[in-house]
Amino acid sequence: MSDELIELANQLFDLAREGETARLAAYIEAGAPVDMRNANGDTFLILAAYHDAPDTVAMLIASGADLEAENERGQRALTCAVFKKDVASARHLIEAGADPDAGTPTARETAKMFGVAEIEALLS
Repeated sequence: MSDELIELANQLFDLAREGETARLAAYIEAGAPVDMRNANGDTFLILAAYHDAPDTVAMLIASGADLEAENERGQRALTCAVFKKDVASARHLIEAGADPDAGTPTARETAKMFGVAEIEALLS
């Protein structure tokens, strides 16, 4: 892969982290893979969920992102949203069918561990 492509990929991952929904959506509509992974195995969805970007999470779900993709540590988008106490992203993921009992740790275990009552209720 050329240095230019690597730089573009890094920019796209930054857009996911920063919640730059419209800009990231434009790249995905132009053909960027919605489930592209970085060196840690993170997808755009995992990064958006971890960085409290619920609008980006919703756009990625609508674009067909893999809800159950996990990074090299076994973490999934739903668990990341729960860990960050991002109720809106967790709600988007749950409503789209993300499995609260998948991954390491699971979203359900994470909610109990950190006492996120509102999210625990969503997972019930």
